[in-house]
Amino acid sequence: MASVAIPAFEATGVEAIPGIARTARGTFQTHKTKNLEWRRTQLRKLYWAMEDYRPQLLAALKKDLNKSAFESAFTEIDWVKNDCMFVLDNLDRFAKDEKLPVPWSFAMMKFRTRKEPMGTALIIGPYNFPVQLLLAPFVGAIAAGCTAVLKPSELTPACAMVVKEMVETRLDTSAFAVVNGAIPEVNALMEQKWDIVFFTGSAQVGTIITKKAAETLTPVVLELGGKNPAIVTKNVGDLAQAAKRLLWGKTLNAGQVCLSHNYVLIDKALVPAFIQELKNAYKQAFPNGAKASPDLGRIVNERHFLRLKAMLDNTNGKIVMGGEVDQSELFIEPTAVLVDSVHDSMMAEESFGPIFSIYPVNTLDEAINTTKLVHSTPLSLFAFGSKAENQRVLNEVTSGGATLNDSYFHGSVNTVPFGGVGDSGTGAYRGQASFDAFTHHRTVSETPRWAEKLIAVRYMPFDMAKLRQFKWLSEKKPNFDRNGKVVKGVGYWVSMVLGLGGKSAKGAFLRWVVVAAAYWLHMLRAGN
Repeated sequence: MASVAIPAFEATGVEAIPGIARTARGTFQTHKTKNLEWRRTQLRKLYWAMEDYRPQLLAALKKDLNKSAFESAFTEIDWVKNDCMFVLDNLDRFAKDEKLPVPWSFAMMKFRTRKEPMGTALIIGPYNFPVQLLLAPFVGAIAAGCTAVLKPSELTPACAMVVKEMVETRLDTSAFAVVNGAIPEVNALMEQKWDIVFFTGSAQVGTIITKKAAETLTPVVLELGGKNPAIVTKNVGDLAQAAKRLLWGKTLNAGQVCLSHNYVLIDKALVPAFIQELKNAYKQAFPNGAKASPDLGRIVNERHFLRLKAMLDNTNGKIVMGGEVDQSELFIEPTAVLVDSVHDSMMAEESFGPIFSIYPVNTLDEAINTTKLVHSTPLSLFAFGSKAENQRVLNEVTSGGATLNDSYFHGSVNTVPFGGVGDSGTGAYRGQASFDAFTHHRTVSETPRWAEKLIAVRYMPFDMAKLRQFKWLSEKKPNFDRNGKVVKGVGYWVSMVLGLGGKSAKGAFLRWVVVAAAYWLHMLRAGN
């Protein structure tokens, strides 16, 4: 790769931050971001900015994380470009008003959901995917019609500077800005009033962000992490394939993936064979050793390197694959450690690196119970077993997302929702979920002037006879008794009649005729 100049990292002046936030808020109040064509233009500009800045982004990702060009393109640059294209193709559908289901007696009120932008967003990105995990939410904010201020991670300074230049030279600077810096700058940003804060990072920092946002009743979307379990049962089927897929999950981005497994719970009888299959997969991935591989990234900085090294140094387990470390290169070899306690250093902390533990279990029951001891609401869950076993794991272990028979495939497609649960996060994004994350779904009704007699029941003086008639028309009668047992009485047969004709226009007309006839019959019997 040819040498590409990247500006030296420069923090944004803390004194400038109130003005940056004020500009973004002021632009939103002009309502120009509500225009769909304006949004499309910004998304198109972002798409071409990602392409035109590809050399700088590749160089920055290499400098910050030693990411290969393949991995940088596949998981960062092209990911954001694909996001732009997907949203552009679907923006009209996402933004369109949606009809709301209401009792037929209220149908003339035209109840609908109107998609309104939340307002001005603050998006705080992490270091592990410093381009994708900052700009993918940004795509959602643009699509929803928000203005936004982006805060890249200071741990990836080269990427932060490239993103700042790219956004502020290609997009509408009255609507979007990038603030660089560390804790002082984040604190200054959190002193401002935002309409939504989107944070990706650790649970510890997420807690601080949430507490501060709560002071101004600002909603937050949190994408955090967790000690993610993988469960391998004796019915795994193809153990070699499971080992290969799990190893991949700990080598992409040098294992600095919030979705990757922290530990593998495996049937005790399979442990020796599983370790051998891991070694075989390692040899296929790194024929000349991991350190010599041009594809394996490095740990982001020395502090995180030492944290991972301490996990290995303090374990009471046995290293069964890998184990090499080199502080001068921030290199940690993909490493598996066989442990026998949930309190082992390899189990007690989220690794967020290319190391993981293997914990033998006797039964699936033991595996499921162990996941709850280690982390009750992990971000990800993986199960390698029979179809019935996988479904049981899915049913009994809570997680933000799950993949069966693979490593985090549920988080590997940009068009499907991704998010945590409990202390692994709240809210979701990607695909339409990105649009929805920055959108207020505003309920609107529209009462026609001619409908006055139909709604006259609400006016004083109240008339119980009119209320009974209104209830007869609008209330759905239960088809069950007080013990919860379904009773196929009149309500059942009425619902059958109302189901005539399906969703066709003819069917709707038939239902209208039946209901109208029943209404007028009731009115005649009532003597009106």
